[in-house]
Order: sequence, then structure tokens, then C-alpha cells
Amino acid sequence: MSHSIFLRRVAGYDDPGLDGIVSALLAAAGCQAGRGDRVLVKPNLVAPRNPSLSCSHPSVVRAVCRHLIASGARVTVADSPAFGTGRIVARLTGLTEALANLPVRVASLDCPRPVRLSGGGTIGVSRLALEADHIVNVPRLKCHDQMGLTLAVKNFFGCVCGFRKSLAHQRLGKCLGRFARMLLDVSAALPPSTSLLDGVVAMHKAGPVGGEAFALGLLAAAANPVALDTAIYARLGLSPESIPLWREALALDLPGSRADEVHFPMETPDAFDVAGFMTPRVLAPLAFEPSRFVRGRVRSLLVTFGRGGDRGR
Repeated sequence: MSHSIFLRRVAGYDDPGLDGIVSALLAAAGCQAGRGDRVLVKPNLVAPRNPSLSCSHPSVVRAVCRHLIASGARVTVADSPAFGTGRIVARLTGLTEALANLPVRVASLDCPRPVRLSGGGTIGVSRLALEADHIVNVPRLKCHDQMGLTLAVKNFFGCVCGFRKSLAHQRLGKCLGRFARMLLDVSAALPPSTSLLDGVVAMHKAGPVGGEAFALGLLAAAANPVALDTAIYARLGLSPESIPLWREALALDLPGSRADEVHFPMETPDAFDVAGFMTPRVLAPLAFEPSRFVRGRVRSLLVTFGRGGDRGR
């Protein structure tokens, strides 16, 4: 089976044609969001540090919301960041301001419900995500020190509520395959989705927060997040051995996990210059040292309460 990946070139986040390009991509990818549907827009709001690179750009998220509103959907924009809450990080990154004149709700992905994992046990996924009629997943194209890259599938990990993400690192982090399978389980448990990847300015060398800018000029959309990720892996010249999530998707023979299963009805991958894009040479351990885990929880509390809390909850 062939999976369509739709690519478009964008001059920059201030491109006057951005809204039209985003609408064309979502329509081509078959975004099933109609009148009255409850749609979750899931950006990457990892943390307030280095937001111009670490988070999905507000202009792209705004363009997605405008398309959905024009379709008659009821739109909520939400995430569960590593530090703080979705509301706080959205405010600190400028996303709340970018959406201020639109009829959308900005929220945090909380209220966990257990989702069973194929490797045993459960993980708490936000009720808001699980009960949506459709999700528009808006990841940022970034390197990731522990997983190589973070793209469409990895962005769904933000639907896991709060500190449960850190606990998953501790519980599953000693085995890259188990952790990658958990990410795939979370993605599979969610409602139908469309992914739109923000690669206008990507992050390379390191990540998901502390990397450097790489101007790629890319927006990409697909109905299948695994296939979208595969297309990007292949364009960057990576191998499954270097990307745990790709390796696990291939081991499970998931649709879209093989490069020969994807095709490009719009622009082709060679239209985007990736020369010089660098991924981490050695992946960092997934499981955190206990002291780092504690520091991370304290930092999250400081962001939450030191910024005035999550007003409006």
C-alpha cells in the first residue's frame, strides 16, 4: 500500500501565502474535520526554553486553526509540556497572543485515562485527546538527543499527562525498543489524525530544546504519521539503526514504515536542501538519573507556580 506525503516549500513564517499553503496541505492529506467536530490541535510545546526553535511556530498553528474554523470545527489547542502546563508554555511562546482573536480554546492536556500498552501495563493519556473527533498534530522538525529525531509520532507523546512522561522514561528507558513501542501504542490509541510537520526552520545538531536553527523551508502533511516520519528519515539519509522509533515501526511491519511505501503527489523531497543537517552521533540514555528526575519535577513546579500558575483552569 502506498502512502501519500504532501510537501510544500515556504519562504518563511511571514510568508503571505502561509494560510493558503497550510489549507492546501490539510485538504490534500484528507483532514476529516467538519462542522461541529471537536478538533484538538496538538502543537509541540516542549518547554519555554528556546521557544523560537523548540516549539511549533505560532504562525503555523494559527494557520491550522484558521483552516479548521473555516471548516466549522470546534477547536482546542493543547499540549502537556515537559515543564509547566500547556496554557503557560503557550503564553510564554507567543502562541496565546497569536490565537487571541480566534474562537479557539487554549488548554492543557490533563485528566489522564489509562491506555494499555502492548508491552504490558498502562500509561495515562489525556481525556481531551482521547475524546476528540479528530486531532491535527503539528510537530516541529527537530533533533532529539535520546531518540535521534522528534517528528509526527513522537509529538503524540505530549498527549501523555504531565509527570507520567518522565515516569515512562524511568520505567521503559532501559530498552529503546520498549520505549519506542510505547510511543507507537500511544499514537495508535488516539482518534483519527492528520499530521502537519513544521520544518520551515528545523532544529539540528541537538534537541529537543538546545539545538541550532536549520532553514529548510518545509511544510509536510499526511494522514499516516508513521509514513510522514519515514519520508523525513529517508530524505535526511538516516538508517533505521540510528532511529529507534523507525527501527521499531519496521519490526512491527507498520504501514508506512518502509521508504518504498511513500510517494509525493506535490513537491518531491529533493526540492529541499538538507546538506549540512546534523543529527546526534550518539544517543543519550532514555532513563534519567534519579537526581535529574527530581530536579525536573521541581523545575516543572517552579514554571507552573512561579509564572502565576495556570490561570483560567
